[in-house]
Amino acid sequence: MPNTPRRSSAARRVALTAALTLPLAALAAPGLLEAAHAVDEPITHSADDAAIELAPIGTYRTGVVDEGAAEIVVFHAATQQLFVVNAQAGLVEALDVSDPAAPTKVAELDPAGIDASDGSSVPSGAVANSLAVRADGLIVVALEAPTKTDDGWLAFFDANVLDDGALGAVRVGALPDSVMLTPDGTRAVVANEGEPDDDFTIDPEGSVAVVDLPSTIAAATQEDVRIADFHAYEEGGSATLPDGVRIFGPEVNTDYPVSANLEPEYVAVDHTSTTAYVSLQEANAIAVVDLAEATVTDILPLGAKDHSQEGNGLDPSDRDGGIAIDTWPIFGLYMPDTIASYAVGEETYLVTANEGDAREWGDYVEPARVKDLGDDGLAPICEDSPLASLTGEADLGRLNVTTAEGLSEDGACYEELYAFGARSFAIWSTDGELVFDSGDQLEQIVAQAAPEFFNSNHSESNLEGRSDDKGPEPEAVTIGAVGEATYAFVGFERVGGIAVFDVTDPTDVFFVTYINNRNFAISLEDEMDDDGNVEDAVLDQAGDLGPESIAFISAADSPSGEPMIAVGNEVSGTTTLFSITPTETEPPTTEPSTDPSTDDPTTGPTTDPGTDDPTTDDPTSQTPTAELAVVLDGPVRAGEVATARISGAVAGEALSGTMYSDPVDVGSATAGGDGTATLTFRVPADTEAGTHRLVIVAESGTAEVTFEVTAAAGGATGAMPDTGVAGVAALIAIAAVGITTGVLLLRRARAAQA
Repeated sequence: MPNTPRRSSAARRVALTAALTLPLAALAAPGLLEAAHAVDEPITHSADDAAIELAPIGTYRTGVVDEGAAEIVVFHAATQQLFVVNAQAGLVEALDVSDPAAPTKVAELDPAGIDASDGSSVPSGAVANSLAVRADGLIVVALEAPTKTDDGWLAFFDANVLDDGALGAVRVGALPDSVMLTPDGTRAVVANEGEPDDDFTIDPEGSVAVVDLPSTIAAATQEDVRIADFHAYEEGGSATLPDGVRIFGPEVNTDYPVSANLEPEYVAVDHTSTTAYVSLQEANAIAVVDLAEATVTDILPLGAKDHSQEGNGLDPSDRDGGIAIDTWPIFGLYMPDTIASYAVGEETYLVTANEGDAREWGDYVEPARVKDLGDDGLAPICEDSPLASLTGEADLGRLNVTTAEGLSEDGACYEELYAFGARSFAIWSTDGELVFDSGDQLEQIVAQAAPEFFNSNHSESNLEGRSDDKGPEPEAVTIGAVGEATYAFVGFERVGGIAVFDVTDPTDVFFVTYINNRNFAISLEDEMDDDGNVEDAVLDQAGDLGPESIAFISAADSPSGEPMIAVGNEVSGTTTLFSITPTETEPPTTEPSTDPSTDDPTTGPTTDPGTDDPTTDDPTSQTPTAELAVVLDGPVRAGEVATARISGAVAGEALSGTMYSDPVDVGSATAGGDGTATLTFRVPADTEAGTHRLVIVAESGTAEVTFEVTAAAGGATGAMPDTGVAGVAALIAIAAVGITTGVLLLRRARAAQA
């Protein structure tokens, strides 16, 4: 482990979740977009004890927007080149990164016309979906057929001979979507997704191809290809499909309906090169493949995340007036896209980016908004469910959920609701047991780092554009070792950026840093012409949008001698290199007070705490220090949000707020380096109109402010909906270094279940 101070898991959790809500008016204020970070000043946010930091070094731009022009990226150390899938052009681009600050395109690997050993030839129009490269330079590229339901190819190239490096090809299954090499370089493993056609009239079976590779730089032959299928899990087969593996939708492939439903997405291979783990995204499961036998030995259902549990919250609405990460009585299907693996001792762990994905083919549309359940032939929410009262647009009404899960036994109504994805990354044992889940940390990180663009879409800069869908949408994940620590690098497809977590101990994972090399001042949808093109000058400023894949480059392999990551961004068509450097971390220091009264015990309580004087519960019975001050703008309406600005605190000290007459804990904050903080809280809806006090308590003293509360709008109570979850979620605050950089997060007060 790095030689840096380590806080407890609980302390790290508090530090991460401490955040506030900016008023919506502040988010819409004129000039906000102009104030957004430019590309040369990426958005960053780090834990106090972060051991590393990331910074962009150089970017290669294809100039193609929102067409998948930079997707999967891999690095070849011997030639100091990145190889990047350009799906828009149907080929692979080779980038010289010997100077990481100036990635330069040096070649294109075009598979069209390559002869395959089964007698076929890769046609023009075949689409490159994925690639991998062996240490000696053998490149394997997964190619989708022009008709995606036909079998695709695995093409081979030589990274050392780019001008004439085509070696041959072999045929694999339908829609090969991901290819991975075993660590020992002896095999390629291909996830053949087998998606249906757009009309949902053809649905090929999903499978996993295991391809034995030559020991030299040469193409494999068709005899080297073996297909691991799912036929054993069909009705009457030799294996039983585990409960929880999602098989749903129209039965188009009547010969192999289960195999057609299981659509392999991404491959990871264990450190022994003997076992592959393949994400089955729509089925919400992971397939286990014995590589020696080319056989699927198990399917691991991943279950659902309980969003009603504290720490598992989400913001489910794009029309709730701001950031509102909270617990709700719904579930999230993990449905991972990228899967990676790493070893701790001899134990292998699987790491998943829990993106979520819906099936929408032909007339079959799996997702629906909660508010639409009960309409257009959809079953309603059961009347006796607590969900029935949460269909408003500011509650769950806008959230997209699957219509294939949660129905009552008779199918008449929805007893439970399941959203797509878990808005998290997770660590699993190879038996499919959940070891760690990041909970709501990914949304909280974005809330702190880029509150004005929380849950933004990728091609459009907005606030909460994706809250009703999959939030930041974790898409990519890779693992890398820096020093003695192991890190997971997680890419957010929608809002953008890379979050880094220390996963050295899979049972004690913690957030390290986040960087987003995107300029939110530029909204690409607004800049596109009628043909979808964007001027180069605009693209130069826009930065990176839609990270699709991440490649880790170790210090030993790196052209700079320091570890790096390379990120392929499918929306902006950019490939960007980031440096990974250690950071000096020191615990915050507190300057000694110059006020002698702070060391004088006679300035403590003015009343004997042993008496029955009720003022002993009121912190203003202590003499406040002159430095600490609080200002609150009023009047405030009952049931609505109030914002208090605190100054004069000691840097880093904890501040707690209480509202009187009746004591109401309104949350806490941490003073920033300049001694200021912002505390945002919701005034209880049943607060009587009149004068009230807010008291701020810190170790250095207390401060108070009086303010007027007016009646709730329209005589409404203003109470938040009851989710059926007991307890009241705390309002938590984080330091703001200046009010304009205040961090944004609202945890709504919840009434306890009656």
